[in-house]
Amino acid sequence: MATNSNSASTAFHAPGWAAKAVNARYKPADDASTDLPTPSGSGDADLSVLKNPTPASAGAAPLVRERLDPERCLVARSPAMQAIAARARQLAEFDVPVLILGESGCGKEMVARLVHEASNRRHHRFLKVNCAALPADLLESELFGYEAGAFTGATRAKPGQFEMCQKGTILLDEIGEMSPVLQAKLLHVLQDHCFSRLGGRAEIFADVRVLAATNVDLPKAMAEKRFREDLFFRLNVFSLHLPPLRERPEDIPVLMEHYLQRFAEQLGCPTRMLTPQVLEQCLRHPWYGNVRELENFIKRYLIFGDQAWLDQTRAPLTSEAPGLQRHLPVTPEPSAQSLPEEGLKEMVHRVTGDLERQTIARVLEENRCNRTVTARALNISYRALLNKVRQYGLFPNSPERHEKPTLIA
Repeated sequence: MATNSNSASTAFHAPGWAAKAVNARYKPADDASTDLPTPSGSGDADLSVLKNPTPASAGAAPLVRERLDPERCLVARSPAMQAIAARARQLAEFDVPVLILGESGCGKEMVARLVHEASNRRHHRFLKVNCAALPADLLESELFGYEAGAFTGATRAKPGQFEMCQKGTILLDEIGEMSPVLQAKLLHVLQDHCFSRLGGRAEIFADVRVLAATNVDLPKAMAEKRFREDLFFRLNVFSLHLPPLRERPEDIPVLMEHYLQRFAEQLGCPTRMLTPQVLEQCLRHPWYGNVRELENFIKRYLIFGDQAWLDQTRAPLTSEAPGLQRHLPVTPEPSAQSLPEEGLKEMVHRVTGDLERQTIARVLEENRCNRTVTARALNISYRALLNKVRQYGLFPNSPERHEKPTLIA
């Protein structure tokens, strides 16, 4: 989606790279094409790589925009992400596995889609399978299918994702969470390009390109015997390591602009201009949730305006439950003069949210972070509790249940 700003130029003074990145957002410029390394044979890929130049005084790098489908667009200005986009296009020509590494929410799926769209398989299906979302038995039947009578309830045969994705690309997301038994079967598919359905004897040829993504430390997982070394070396023909958003701050202004326009259309509300105060705070924020956290903030910003940022920065500072403080850079509490006027509706919304968050944190702590017991004590469903835990950023410090919950931004 096009997100170039046509607003008037607005000066924003901040030190170093922050001033360059922020001032670039307020200086409109005409689009022009740029050249990235493109492998032979893939020049006709249905992708647009655009450059959004800024005046020399702004000092901003070219803007890379990769249209992946009507709903997705890879937007980047940082040199690191531009290099990854160029390397992904180069790897797309060669039909080999690619391992995409990076923290959760930093854009691994977008890079996988870029590899697919720049390859000769772009006219066929791209399927994503979340290996952490299903138990091992269900994941095996989801990937490889099953024959009628293979297990109780299998009244008719069902093709798996590998069959449905013939001549296309399959992304095995969160592959670090796959069970060792299923890892062995996947290794067989990568080596011999054949597999069998559950309960079946016939071998099925798999003409599928496999991409894999994970935020797990795979060398550590291999040392702990949780991930097979032979599968790692089979997948790791090429690897792309995505830096977290906090290590590429040049991308923050352009991503915010992109999501402001995209989510304004989705939510059916008018778009908002980014104020210099909000941009400065966003450039200083650590974004531990990466692009996914940024997306959520933009949605709140479209609805509440500057109050969305105040809500986000106030939450970790006002929690009264013990053990809920995460070691984040402390943002000074805004003075009374800088706070916007708050109506009754906004005040009720904020106070109710604070009370609900503190109540959930207290009950979680009383039950040693046992979510099943906590949901029963709060008289809500387990799924509703998980949604609230994610909404308010309440997670245990460690796998041990006696630990107190931690509040994260």
